[in-house]
Amino acid sequence: MEYDVIIVGAGPAGLATAIRLKQLAQEKEQEISVCILEKGAEVGAHILSGAVMDTRALDELLPDWKAQGAPISVEVTEDKFLFLTEKGARSTPMWLLPDCFKNHGNYIVRLGNVVQWMGEQAEALGVDIFPGFAAAHILYDEQGAVRGVLTGDMGVARDGTHTSHYQPGMELLASYTIFAEGSRGHLGRELTERFKLDESRNAQSYGIGIKELWEVDPSQSQPGLVIHTAGWPLDSDTYGGSFLYHLDNNLVMVGMVVGLDYANPWLSPFEEFQRYKTHPALRATFEGGKRIAYGARSLTAGGLLALPKLSFPGGALVGCDAGFLNASRIKGSHAAIKSGSLAAEAAFEALQAGRKQDELSQYAENFKQSWLHEELNKARNFKQWFKKGRSIASVMTFVEQGLLKGKMPWTLRNNKPDHACLQPAAECARIDYPKPDGKITFDRLSSVFISNTNHEEDEPVHLTLKDPSVPVAVNLARYGGPEARFCPAGVYEFIKTETGDDKLQINAQNCVHCKTCDIKDPTQNIVWVPPQGGEGPVYNGM
Repeated sequence: MEYDVIIVGAGPAGLATAIRLKQLAQEKEQEISVCILEKGAEVGAHILSGAVMDTRALDELLPDWKAQGAPISVEVTEDKFLFLTEKGARSTPMWLLPDCFKNHGNYIVRLGNVVQWMGEQAEALGVDIFPGFAAAHILYDEQGAVRGVLTGDMGVARDGTHTSHYQPGMELLASYTIFAEGSRGHLGRELTERFKLDESRNAQSYGIGIKELWEVDPSQSQPGLVIHTAGWPLDSDTYGGSFLYHLDNNLVMVGMVVGLDYANPWLSPFEEFQRYKTHPALRATFEGGKRIAYGARSLTAGGLLALPKLSFPGGALVGCDAGFLNASRIKGSHAAIKSGSLAAEAAFEALQAGRKQDELSQYAENFKQSWLHEELNKARNFKQWFKKGRSIASVMTFVEQGLLKGKMPWTLRNNKPDHACLQPAAECARIDYPKPDGKITFDRLSSVFISNTNHEEDEPVHLTLKDPSVPVAVNLARYGGPEARFCPAGVYEFIKTETGDDKLQINAQNCVHCKTCDIKDPTQNIVWVPPQGGEGPVYNGM
């Protein structure tokens, strides 16, 4: 199959790319063919975000989104920022906070629902969307340019043999291929290494976002209320924070982001999040309520200075596959939509000129001239300051974005990747986490159950190891087996064999596709590859 443009991933960035391409074609009264491959079972199945949405990019892309029935209706009515200690909570006056922490005019959304709606808009414009198809491999031409992608085989047994349901992958070719896989996309990672896209950039930095959706007692519901917190339960040297967003219909979204540059291998982001909900200032929100959904996803948080080169021969990176998230605003969907629109404009211009498989250098120029570049430039040092501790970071964020309005004459560098930040277990204090009560706090397995995650048990394990001996010989011996704690889904489990030896058991069927293992594994021995298309979580408006 051949298209003018193939897009890998039906998230906000990928869908914006497709929509903008079709809009430009309509304006010029031309036909271009566009398809999107989505590894989730349906559009939105793998989407997880806070989310408070700045609609600026959507206003530009689809100005009539309200009239078209977009599921964006709960406007922020109240904004709170709390600093937590173990038992106390101190509210920071909003006038003291820089603009990046303020949400007036923004909307609380279930991003998966927004993405489903965007998918409908794309299809109405003539975009072909293929959910349930994972782009497994990149196809290159003889000159080394990206020529398209190969989807994954279906119906392969764990031993590599073909089952009765076997279907070989399909080759899809295009003039340009846009990669919109989200954070730590496996193809984006390959492209970055092959074309050295991160050369002379800051080391990329990531976080893990863990989230639950609750139906709360009506007396606790405050639609439009946004609460962000810093401090407890994380220590002052660990980057992270939490959120509590009140939707309509008695729904509350609660979550935590933990920077994956943390040092203590005994830390468990999942347990830290569960503990967070027990804080006296928050617990009442959940009492008498019911948890109805759970999920986790990495996010790319290094900012402007870690942003890779955006294009390469035959294609480009958009959205979180590149790293457009504004960590200081705790927002990325607006940046994803804008980046997709900018890439689409560059690709359409190239197609108009009769070009193909060359570099879309105009994309980077479009970005540099955009409001998105201006916004990210103001926040360019945000993540790097947290390397110096929470107190210094808080002060310098106020100075840079509050007093200087982003016009600071200095720039901070970071050359240490997240996986290299982990310290030996013997040098760190153990962390004892309380057992879950099954009412407000929960274990991993019951959480994965409500993420609707599914994988074929007999398929090849998609969490691959470069060297099977490393998890026990290095990770367990030196770092205390951190994969058993940094995974939010119980995929990695150290067990004893019949002879009493340690062994890493990989429960691949639990995987929620968050990519944390691919990022945080201290030896970079774990490599995440896509399972069969249509597998993984099926999030319902997360």
